[in-house]
Amino acid sequence: MIRRMLRRCGNAPSALSAEDQAVVDAFRAMLAAVRHPELWTPGCAQDVAVKVGPFIERARPRSGDDHGPDLIAVSLAHPDTPHAAAYLHGHNLGYTDKGWLRCETAAILDVWQPAYAMLTHAAADLPLPDDVGMAPAHYGVHVEARRSDGTCYTLLRLGPYTQVRHADRDAARLNAKVEGEADTATPGLAARAVAAPFDVSDRAAYNDPYETDAAVLLAAAVEGAGAATA
Repeated sequence: MIRRMLRRCGNAPSALSAEDQAVVDAFRAMLAAVRHPELWTPGCAQDVAVKVGPFIERARPRSGDDHGPDLIAVSLAHPDTPHAAAYLHGHNLGYTDKGWLRCETAAILDVWQPAYAMLTHAAADLPLPDDVGMAPAHYGVHVEARRSDGTCYTLLRLGPYTQVRHADRDAARLNAKVEGEADTATPGLAARAVAAPFDVSDRAAYNDPYETDAAVLLAAAVEGAGAATA
């Protein structure tokens, strides 16, 4: 892209055309952005620039899941988001197929700036690679417990689920189990499972539902809560 721009500008016999001048201005803006980045800080709720192969892409942090000092959850976005044409173009290039991803904060270049748009796969009209260098960070199930005194806490966290339908399925199963065993449940403890975004910043607090059945994990958590209140 840059070579093409230089050829066009270098062959101009006189003043640049308006089109060529726009390309030169965009290139200068990109250089300025690279030389003077706007540093990203956790929790700032701003899109970020991340490196994907030899390109730079726009990534949107997931609200509430962007505070981790080492890892946050993001989704890759077409550089011209939120325009409708950008969504269609981004869909064709695979931007909408990636879902939520685990992004190491060390891989974040800085806050996204429009000047970076010319460095994206979209600008080159190329699809995103199958491997963008970030693992999935999708969905979770939180089992919230309420004590007889009205105080609440998280009894169990499950995740990550790679598909939201799996999270919804386990949440429904756990709620049916809780309701079916209401008479034998731990006295003074009420629980409710809900599907929720996987909090990648607190990943150590989750149990992997693909290794152990969710119902078994819930039973162990309830037993532990009962022992703690005995």
